[in-house]
Amino acid sequence: MAEALALIDYGAGNLHSVHNALKAAGAAHIAVTADPELVRGAHRIVLPGVGSFKACAHGLAAIPGLVEALEQRVLDDGAPFLGICVGMQLLATRGVEHGATRGLGWIPGEVGLIERTDPAIKVPHMGWNDVIPAHHHDGSELIEPGEGYFLHSYHFQPDDGHHVAAMTDHGGGLVAAVSRDNILGVQFHPEKSQAYGLDLLARFLEWKP
Repeated sequence: MAEALALIDYGAGNLHSVHNALKAAGAAHIAVTADPELVRGAHRIVLPGVGSFKACAHGLAAIPGLVEALEQRVLDDGAPFLGICVGMQLLATRGVEHGATRGLGWIPGEVGLIERTDPAIKVPHMGWNDVIPAHHHDGSELIEPGEGYFLHSYHFQPDDGHHVAAMTDHGGGLVAAVSRDNILGVQFHPEKSQAYGLDLLARFLEWKP
């Protein structure tokens, strides 16, 4: 398992498309797993997620030892980590969808509903939109300017602006990516973002934070 990428399977959906995108981006050995021991041996970790923050957080916490294994491998050992969509939102301290729910707390902040400042702005934020990198912190080298595919009604608001890796505009600024140290989270779906998404995944596969 030393050279495998762990794609975390905790019942949160979009596994098949993320798996295929990782293969297309060059991943040679992908372990689709929720086994804490396999996670502890993974050289990279991807946490996908679709649906509500609450359901995903509860699904992750319901697997004995999984969160502890993720914390050990990512926070203690420094394995490169990528969270996608709700997998990115779970990095926050908490989400408020369907009531307040604790997140992993790896990047302090809150996931709240996108507020419509203009009736013409639709929620959910769905479709292609610009990804605009913020070049003021570690990890921003993974994010290139381009267009990603978004589908979300809630958005991550980090406590520290230095954790913002990229922004997008949907009736105002929304965080498109967050990062710190060896951790990257993207709100858009690389697996649905065609060449732009595959290029991001390829950079992640080579990332040495």
